[in-house]
Amino acid sequence: MREKCFVKILLICVLVISGWGRIVADTPDSAWLTVENRNGLYFKWSIDGEQWHLIDHRFLGSDYGPWGSHKKMHDPVLTREDGLWKCVFRVDEAVYGRTVSPDLIHWKPQDYYIDRNAKGDLLTSTNTFEVDWQTIDNLMKTAQLSAYKRLLYDEQAKDDALRFSGLQPVKVTVEADVDKSKRISDKLIGVFFEDINYAADGGLYAELLQNRGFEYSRKDRREWNSTTAWTIDTRHSPHEIKIDTLNPLHPNNPHHVVLESGQTLVNEGFDGIAIKQGDKYDFSMFAKAEKPGRIFVKLIDDKGNAVSNEAIIKVNAKHWKKYASVLTARQTVTNAKLQVAVSSSSSSSSSSSSSSSLPDKHIGGADGPTAIYVSDVSSSRKSKAGWEVRCDLFSLFPQKTFKNRKNGLRADLAQAIADLSPRFVRFPGGCVAHGNGIENIYRWKESIGRLEERKPDFNLWGYHQTRGLGYFEYFQFCEDIGAEPLPVLAAGVPCQNSREGKNGLAGQQGGIPLEEMEAYIQDILDLIEWANGDKSTRWGKLRAQAGHPEPFHLKYIGIGNEDLISEVFKERFEMIFNAIKEKHPEITVVGTTGPFYEGSDYEEGWRFAAELGVPMVDEHYYVSPAWMIYNADFYDKYDRNKPKVYLGEYAAHLPGRPNNLETALAEALHLCNVERNGDVVMMASYAPLLAKEGHTQWNPDLIYFNNTEVKPTVGYWVQKLFGNNAGEEYIPARVEMATDNAKVRARFAHSIVRDAATGDYIVKLVNMLPVEITVAFRNFDFGDLPVEKTVLTGDPSDKTAKPATVKEKIQNNNVVLPAYSFTVLRLSKHLPISDISTKG
Repeated sequence: MREKCFVKILLICVLVISGWGRIVADTPDSAWLTVENRNGLYFKWSIDGEQWHLIDHRFLGSDYGPWGSHKKMHDPVLTREDGLWKCVFRVDEAVYGRTVSPDLIHWKPQDYYIDRNAKGDLLTSTNTFEVDWQTIDNLMKTAQLSAYKRLLYDEQAKDDALRFSGLQPVKVTVEADVDKSKRISDKLIGVFFEDINYAADGGLYAELLQNRGFEYSRKDRREWNSTTAWTIDTRHSPHEIKIDTLNPLHPNNPHHVVLESGQTLVNEGFDGIAIKQGDKYDFSMFAKAEKPGRIFVKLIDDKGNAVSNEAIIKVNAKHWKKYASVLTARQTVTNAKLQVAVSSSSSSSSSSSSSSSLPDKHIGGADGPTAIYVSDVSSSRKSKAGWEVRCDLFSLFPQKTFKNRKNGLRADLAQAIADLSPRFVRFPGGCVAHGNGIENIYRWKESIGRLEERKPDFNLWGYHQTRGLGYFEYFQFCEDIGAEPLPVLAAGVPCQNSREGKNGLAGQQGGIPLEEMEAYIQDILDLIEWANGDKSTRWGKLRAQAGHPEPFHLKYIGIGNEDLISEVFKERFEMIFNAIKEKHPEITVVGTTGPFYEGSDYEEGWRFAAELGVPMVDEHYYVSPAWMIYNADFYDKYDRNKPKVYLGEYAAHLPGRPNNLETALAEALHLCNVERNGDVVMMASYAPLLAKEGHTQWNPDLIYFNNTEVKPTVGYWVQKLFGNNAGEEYIPARVEMATDNAKVRARFAHSIVRDAATGDYIVKLVNMLPVEITVAFRNFDFGDLPVEKTVLTGDPSDKTAKPATVKEKIQNNNVVLPAYSFTVLRLSKHLPISDISTKG
């Protein structure tokens, strides 16, 4: 019954959209149209001005400020001038938005301004107009089409038993056309790393200590301060943790801890410190003291028992000096802690501390009851103990990092990424790259050099970035796994969802002042020199000093991320693009087309990129599995003469945001269609990549992990199968299916490619139906030798499905696809591509 009702609804929608569902003979020449504000621009129409009919569709919403409390539209005012509709609306106190449209349906990207006198003028508008009936009819058709698409895109596999009741196994014929093979991108499958969900600190970056430099603050999180993750073991000493900023290790890291004789400081790590018996861990710290003394360092369990050897650090310098030792784990422990004990036998007087006030520091209060900032404390509160030592930038690293690199990456997580065989890595993030406000834009120069020189910052996603995983480490990782580096930099504007901006405007409306853009652009040009310049150049020399004398061979730079294509953005992007084009024409600049696959920013982003001649644009969309099912031709329609596409962020989302077999198969189906269009889509990367259990700001993600386990999702296996079975030549094929049911036809996808490096042919087949599909191949001979066959299948709701690989012969060129499955066939054919054809 439900399926019959659903079909009826769809039929009615189709009839209404086509015009058959209404009486056309008696429509008026004109009618009244008025604005209905429901936190967005809605319309009502009337023939007589008394009886009004709502068109239930939001034609315009506010893009201003962060999600949640903002994105509000108040007091919209509509006017009509010179053939254009103009809408002005209030978004905040004295902040107004404005945009224009030729038809009330397609709106230009919004711009915002401050006008403290505009409110009274806005309220004088009547917002009611006499318009021709065609205008109203177009508005209604737009609403009806949107409602139809919502129904279509809301389809889920849980309803397939009803939707496909009585469906028998399906037969499909795939007829290859070898003569029409085409070259496709050899960098199609890659990864996008963003520091979200604790992906960097506490994740891929192998540092085991949290808040190692005492730089956590309320900017990171309201309840955090310089002592977060640190405690004093009061069994040995009742004193509070003292934090100072006098004569810091480096201006970029102003805080350090002041320890006294007898104090024992403990770091809890990120959800504890996981160690493995027999493994070695590099410990280091910076310290200084007026007189020599000793510090004892070891790892302990949750009961305080030692689980490593004890290292003795002899502090013997009055200036900041780095000290290092090695701790060896005696046991395998998942929740160890680092203990730092100051010798009680050292005989020295406490060093003098300045009592000058620091206005941003205080004792206790909202910044945490355990922190005392000694530069603010009167002399009567200062230590009277025998010995005082100042310490900063504690560090504990496993020696077994990925590729055994110092300041390296967590081996198992990095290997899981490497196993995807990504052709590129985008970094350091999307929203992270352009930050929450101009002051939070990710500045690459603050992430290179010695660790004490790097400038930490708050993370837009609600935690802290040490920048220990910085640009050098990103580039090194790309080189280690054979992937192209794709750094993404802000286009002179912060994240569109920023809370604050300059001149009282939020988000991108407060871009970097134009007088500061020259310096910002120079920073981007300096990045290219740092990555590619000879070691004799200024920035190439810094790269060489960091341990990489040869260039990194940077080819791509992303400018912008999901930006509103406003005038503020366009002016700054064009300045950056022209400067790179002039100085480094060999670099491919990747632009942006906003956060969605449609809408004003998408349309204006494409128009703007084509006008400028931007070689590639970055598209993002998070959509339902059904969207991917019913948009198989999405890239077939793209103009091959316009910019190429980088599908920088995508994923299939279901209610509740699971990563299960249904979402994975939808992504596989979509990637088959992307691969077919590999002549226009150059790169694609699922997002987000990593998520630490218990610390996720976004779901679903590709790889979940904790301190000891890496947990690939079902979607991970799809990405791996595509990454490990890529090709540079696409073989088109004609598909014949023994059914006229469009819903059945839409749930099958295929792709045939050839790997030039191995000569192998790779066939990918997706079945999103609840029944088997038998695929008969023509003009494509699998031969008599066993074929490597990998199948991912199961219940659509399964979150743990994994692929299984076997070797088997393909009988009569027929392949049976299980219900809900992704099948990959790999043929080792070291022959010219034409030789695989069995024409005639």
